Amino acid sequence: MKQEKFVTPVSGYLGLLLILLLIGGGITLISTLQPVVGFIILGVVLVVTGLFLLAGLLVVNPNESSVLVLFGDYVGTVTTNGFFFLNPFYTKKKISLRARNLNSDPIKVNDKLGNPIMIGIVLVWRVKDTFKAAFEVDDYTHFVDIQSESAIRKLAGHYPYDVFDDEQTEISLRAGGEEVNQVLEDELAERLGMAGIEVIEARISYLAYASEIAGAMLQRQQATAIVAARQKIVEGAVGMVEMALDMLSKRKIVDLDDEKKAAMVSNLMVVLTSDKAANPVINTGTLNH
Repeated sequence: MKQEKFVTPVSGYLGLLLILLLIGGGITLISTLQPVVGFIILGVVLVVTGLFLLAGLLVVNPNESSVLVLFGDYVGTVTTNGFFFLNPFYTKKKISLRARNLNSDPIKVNDKLGNPIMIGIVLVWRVKDTFKAAFEVDDYTHFVDIQSESAIRKLAGHYPYDVFDDEQTEISLRAGGEEVNQVLEDELAERLGMAGIEVIEARISYLAYASEIAGAMLQRQQATAIVAARQKIVEGAVGMVEMALDMLSKRKIVDLDDEKKAAMVSNLMVVLTSDKAANPVINTGTLNH
């Protein structure tokens, strides 16, 4: 298989000077005061040759390249910016080397658990190998679009949208962060490498449940968050009650038997874990009433 190779043609200013001389000389011979058939024919040939050589002029802008083909044979790629003159029989195909953005529209896919989700990505890419971009695929820009969608579907099938069980350590699309983005970049780099495309960066730009299950999943997320919050509250309350009993016992502020300790624990747990402010009851009697 052929590889990309670089060529640097001669200066375009020399070619332009040659063309002007040919056209100027041909016009001079044609417009002579005493026309001679031979001179006129020669003048016409010079003018036609000069006009034909105009096809050999090439301008390459910064971060741009031109792939050269001669009768179906790959000659090389011009990546140096400037003004050049080359064989007018060359077929020239311009390929931009600038970085490009692909902001894909969110598509509906199924995550690892089978839940329908909407996901979109932002891809920053550029052409690295002009030979592959020009000849390995039919249309490299369309190839990037299709392969990006395929990579999104594969990524979504490997991870769940979210992990609701705190004890699970599985990575999710929502919480995976850089690790999920790295997997996406690697997948795209492998797919687009055959087209000579370099993946600069790839990130998930949009992630949401599909509309048909969004409401139910939102309720599930809220319930999971409430359960996790209440669990933390209970853990903290138990620690505070334990600390209170220990301090009362060590400082000998009050002597509590098991029944009084149970009542105190019950009251403190109600106060500490309640989602509403407690209404205090003032006891003006003894500890037993």
